Amino acid sequence: MSIEIKVPNLPESVSEATVATWHLKAGDAVTREQNLVDLETDKVMLEVPATADGVLKEIRIQAGTVVKAGDIIGVLEEGGAAAAAPAPAAKAEAAAPATATATATNGAAPKSAEDDAQGPAVRKLLSELGLSAAQISGSGKGGRLTKEDVQAYADKQKAAPAPAAPAKAEATKPAPAPSTKPAAGSRTEQRVPMTRIRARIAERLIEAQATAAMLTTFNEVDLKAVSELRAKYKDQFEKAHGIKLGFMSFFVRASIEALKKFPSVNASIDGSDVVYHGYYDLGVAVSTERGLVVPVIRDADALSLAEIEKTIVELGTKARNNKLTMDDLSGGTFSITNGGVFGSMMSTPILNPPQAAILGMHGIFDRPVVVGGQIVVRPMMYLALTYDHRLIDGREAVVFLKTIKELLEDPARLLLQL
Repeated sequence: MSIEIKVPNLPESVSEATVATWHLKAGDAVTREQNLVDLETDKVMLEVPATADGVLKEIRIQAGTVVKAGDIIGVLEEGGAAAAAPAPAAKAEAAAPATATATATNGAAPKSAEDDAQGPAVRKLLSELGLSAAQISGSGKGGRLTKEDVQAYADKQKAAPAPAAPAKAEATKPAPAPSTKPAAGSRTEQRVPMTRIRARIAERLIEAQATAAMLTTFNEVDLKAVSELRAKYKDQFEKAHGIKLGFMSFFVRASIEALKKFPSVNASIDGSDVVYHGYYDLGVAVSTERGLVVPVIRDADALSLAEIEKTIVELGTKARNNKLTMDDLSGGTFSITNGGVFGSMMSTPILNPPQAAILGMHGIFDRPVVVGGQIVVRPMMYLALTYDHRLIDGREAVVFLKTIKELLEDPARLLLQL
């Protein structure tokens, strides 16, 4: 029976999507729940799983095409895979003819015992990376490979030149990114479509600059106390909570305490009204290959340092694996962005509308400072607070940032909520 593959219902406020990547070719065997294609919206990446075992009979909409909810993008033939798969006992005798048949039919090699030992997601990733399961040691139950095993192996291989591999058919993919190493003397150009998320980021940045009266104030913070606290308790913390103690949880906690003292920084403008939020949903900017996204830590004021660190890691992993949902990205009353992870010394972050403020963290550098009349070397970081001057006065912004600085320089105040 033929099953139409349709674009699922799109998230609220999203009217269309772009077919990003087909992970299979027409004629490939499919297992139930296997991801067939990725759809890129201006906010999240959606997966379209198979609803039954079978064969991908037809791809109707190619990568790069804009689609809407309900559009038919392909056809799945239910039960085809079961009829095409040879019985295990006959594999050895029919190896040669089976290979010839598979090649003539769809250009794909037949499944081997090695394939049977892996899940469909692992086989797909191996195929995309051009790897063999025999090259990699599995950490799963019974020595089975996991996606993490494959990705870790691939990351290790990036540092060394890969051996030449025979040409093989690949799933349809979007246009490649421009080459970063043009030939000497080359004056070539390559035009590629802007991704939906990049177009949305551009739209949001222009919106922020056009609709808000943005101003940025700066300060610097001495992170000696936080650094010493982390160094003293990092091993115990990781052993007790199963997560590393980073700097971000301290900045989140300090921001929450400052927001409690300055409600307008946690507010937003809605038309001619000011909306004061009685909760603290903090967005933490994450850089991914697709662009910058800002997943939200819900009710951050109710979380411990360990819970904040775990949530940040979970959201960051989901962002880099294109697994964020609309719920992960929606809302947010205040944001934090950390350019310091890339070595930034100072920058002016742009507001994330409709939020009224965003905190910018930067690199931690040892610098000479005057403490108690003496010149000493301390781990210093510049802080930046960009705010909407329509809602927040300069005095509030300056004192708000100064409050964060004071809390971080005396982290005991975070525990005592002083």
